[in-house]
Amino acid sequence: MYQNKITLTPQDILEHEFKIDTRGYRLKEVDQFLDVIIHDYEQFIEIINQEEKEKESLLNEIMHLKQELRNLKMSIDIAKTSDKEVTNVDIMRRLSQLEKMVYGAKKEQTESVLTDLDEDDE
Repeated sequence: MYQNKITLTPQDILEHEFKIDTRGYRLKEVDQFLDVIIHDYEQFIEIINQEEKEKESLLNEIMHLKQELRNLKMSIDIAKTSDKEVTNVDIMRRLSQLEKMVYGAKKEQTESVLTDLDEDDE
């Protein structure tokens, strides 16, 4: 990813030849400094690669967690719908029981009144 943005590689730095003029630099000092730069470049590349791997891992984890969140939301919606359906079923059962009690009580009262009327007629 960063290879297109970085001009020099550690190998480029190592193999670079400096021109020496009459008042040139001390070669040993230049070599030591370049060794430090090469080491830093290698460390930067290693750090970048580790960060890229960690980023990929975190992106995968985010995708997994988003999918899990979607699944949980769907489960909650299903549970809410189920609760309403169960509640409606419970209401229907209770209503049915109440109707039986009311109509059953009315039937008994009606029979009781008819029985009383029959007794009075006799």
